[in-house]
Amino acid sequence: MFKRSLIASVLAFTAPALADPPIVQNVVVSRYGDLWRFDVTLRHNDTGWGHYADAWRVVTPDGQPLGTRNLAHPHVKEQPFTRSLSGVRIPEDITEVGIQARDNVDGWADAITPVRLR
Repeated sequence: MFKRSLIASVLAFTAPALADPPIVQNVVVSRYGDLWRFDVTLRHNDTGWGHYADAWRVVTPDGQPLGTRNLAHPHVKEQPFTRSLSGVRIPEDITEVGIQARDNVDGWADAITPVRLR
């Protein structure tokens, strides 16, 4: 009994803390001819290299990726933070896209933030 309790206690303290998924707080969209730029502000409870928001992407209404912005490092002391992605080509018939964020532990968040283009 004691061994089981001790093991459970050790596992509870050594397991990575669960953090909420990254949240898309703001999106600014600009069009330059046939290409688009996205400035996306994310918030995430980054804890360091072990758990941080590591990317966001632009997706079509049916979930097909159009462009991905990989994030190179944790932003523990910079929350929320904004990063940009330029040169995204979006078919003319698409009037709305989504922004989906990812962290390096839980993967792509279920939530997709809709963004109207036209």
